[in-house]
Amino acid sequence: MQNPKLQNLTDYSPDDKPWDAHKSQSDDVGGIYLRAAEFESYAARMRDCGGLLRFGWSTLKDTGETRLRLREAHFCRVRHCPVCQWRRSLMWQARFYQSLPKIVADYPDGRWMFLTLTVRNCAIEDLGETLTAMNAAFQRMKVRKEFKPVQGWIRTTEVTRGRDGSAHPHFHTLMMVPPGMLNGHDYVKHYRWVELWRDCLRVDYDPNVDVRAVKPRKPKDGQTLACATAELVRGAVAETLKYSTKPADMVADPDWFLELTRQTHKRRFVATGGALKDVLKLEQETDQDMVIGDDISDGEDDGSRLAFGWDSTPRKYVRLPERDKFKSDPD
Repeated sequence: MQNPKLQNLTDYSPDDKPWDAHKSQSDDVGGIYLRAAEFESYAARMRDCGGLLRFGWSTLKDTGETRLRLREAHFCRVRHCPVCQWRRSLMWQARFYQSLPKIVADYPDGRWMFLTLTVRNCAIEDLGETLTAMNAAFQRMKVRKEFKPVQGWIRTTEVTRGRDGSAHPHFHTLMMVPPGMLNGHDYVKHYRWVELWRDCLRVDYDPNVDVRAVKPRKPKDGQTLACATAELVRGAVAETLKYSTKPADMVADPDWFLELTRQTHKRRFVATGGALKDVLKLEQETDQDMVIGDDISDGEDDGSRLAFGWDSTPRKYVRLPERDKFKSDPD
């Protein structure tokens, strides 16, 4: 029998509060898609996305701590679904961290830089054309001598909404570079990054460019170089592999968001190259991949399952009675 004091997912696991927040946002975004006949299928897919979740208890081998872990869920994979953006980001981050030991072994002297490349805001109706120009500019920049020392890179596209209803597309790029790009013969000053990006964009103004190094530090006692590097780049990785558009921007102006959807249809928002080309496994994305996205710990599953269903009235995931069965369950 269920404990009456434990009714919601957050009662069992306060750390899973983001599920409520992201599914609430997904309901709001799906409601906007319902307004346009051309996107009704998106609304239907998002309505069912993450509607039923199955969790299990996992005991961590290192600490003995028992925690609730997601084991089964279905995702819609609509580009702008807040739930899928969140889970996909976690999946990519986990894959990056899992690859770090080999990356560090292959490039022990590698350092990290974070590069943000922007353009002037454009009308939302011109977003697709602007993104095409930005992608072409990045291709030109890759072959410039200043960029050639870069050992590997991950680039994502983000689009934010300007106060005047314009669109602000920009690139976030995490780069692994040799030490000489930080303070040696391959060092590129900020003004030169601006010049490079301006020339590659083929514009007559100086675009905003932010470039910063992720400062290295020595591993702590007993800590491997890979673990120290993981801690070092965690913030930069999370910033790079986040949402493509903030949910707040999606719901602020429904007409703007619907046009954003049209302008970004079938466009790839993530690219990788060099030593980091295959680290995210961009072509591999199943429900199970997204389920385990934030669970890369070594733990034992006890085999039990707790089911939670989305209740859109309190906007919470609530515990389903044991007698209730999923449609996919065998009789």
